Amino acid sequence: MCTHTPKCPAADSPDRESARITASRPEQGWSLLCNGVFLFEDTGELLPDGHVVAPHRPLAVTA
Repeated sequence: MCTHTPKCPAADSPDRESARITASRPEQGWSLLCNGVFLFEDTGELLPDGHVVAPHRPLAVTA
């Protein structure tokens, strides 16, 4: 899907979230990345093959 240089990481790559944003709907809480990944504001992801990646934002540290 990526047509620019250097190419974005593939959707199955560990660094897939660093791909460029091609569409964004912040009012709906999602962005579409150049590699076909939907990235949600809760840090969950929907991969192009239909797999779901659960939200993985860091836990809050309590003192």
